[in-house]
Amino acid sequence: MEITILGSGTSTGVPEIGCTCPVCTSDDLRDNRLRASAFIQTNGTNILIDCGPDFREQMLDQKFVRIDGVLITHEHYDHVGGIDDLRPFCRFGEIPLYTEEDTAQRLRIRMPYCFAEHKYPGVPKISITNITAGIPFYIGQVKILPIRIFHGKMPILGYRIENMAYITDMLTMPEKEYSKLEGLDCLIMNALRIEPHHTHQNLKQAIEQAKRIGAKQTWFIHMSHHIGLHADIEKTLPPNIHFAFDGLMIKP
Repeated sequence: MEITILGSGTSTGVPEIGCTCPVCTSDDLRDNRLRASAFIQTNGTNILIDCGPDFREQMLDQKFVRIDGVLITHEHYDHVGGIDDLRPFCRFGEIPLYTEEDTAQRLRIRMPYCFAEHKYPGVPKISITNITAGIPFYIGQVKILPIRIFHGKMPILGYRIENMAYITDMLTMPEKEYSKLEGLDCLIMNALRIEPHHTHQNLKQAIEQAKRIGAKQTWFIHMSHHIGLHADIEKTLPPNIHFAFDGLMIKP
């Protein structure tokens, strides 16, 4: 398995427009964070997790290959705003989006031209497959288990793919979900900032969750500029917990 972190930032990205803080003006490329997304390649299958507004920019430096499926965590713009930019990848064939019914309905409302019966030329060839938390499904030969998490009070999805899991925008997770995350080699999970937040984990909460889940290695994503400089804050983490950065390739 190869995991490429396409984006490790929160909804505003880093640098944040108009900000002159030390993180937003840093010369360290690890402090430049596009909106959160990842590309998973395993068992001959290519899976995109979320497709935010930076998707086009994120893929310009990647090898041009088919996308076998897109896993959508939730409806927020920073996670779905790049769906129209899937168009070039439709040369390989139709791309299925996997998401819950509520999110699917909202995508159809926001992008009706993508799902019309009679599409005009150039519209991305995409479809929606409804999935349910706790019920596994397959993309190719790859088994995927949707995990229920909560973004504040909003129910959204994380995903377990083989022995890795991807969780973003989480504040809490129901007790019953922890058993579905046992035996992970790699956990990718959100850590927004140092201070508490009403809908996202802060750094302390993320470390506590990472220790409880107990993956061999944990990588934090969905960071804002309030997290601090990568080079400084990385030194404060436990040995098996790291800050991800854009372009990072992980091979669990």
